Amino acid sequence: MLHTLTTRHLRITGRVQGVGYRWHMAQQAQALNIKGWVRNRLDGSVEALAHGPADAVQALIDWAHQGPVMAQVQAVQVSDATLDDNEPLKGFEQRQTA
Repeated sequence: MLHTLTTRHLRITGRVQGVGYRWHMAQQAQALNIKGWVRNRLDGSVEALAHGPADAVQALIDWAHQGPVMAQVQAVQVSDATLDDNEPLKGFEQRQTA
């Protein structure tokens, strides 16, 4: 069966820093076999890029609306994204704050 690959950019707002959000998202993404990254933003939000089978990426988006136990997610903005050919993805990583 052919899985359609998709790439989505996420911006998560609410109480999402200092609650293990990035670590938990990385665990979820790895369990779903999604490539990409997650990082904190200086404005207090969390940003992520997710690439993989459409159903797996949607499962990660669904998880993002809830987040880990201590998080209080207010909103998840999802938009289409493209991969940067100069920056191949090697699994799912936590990146430095931007």
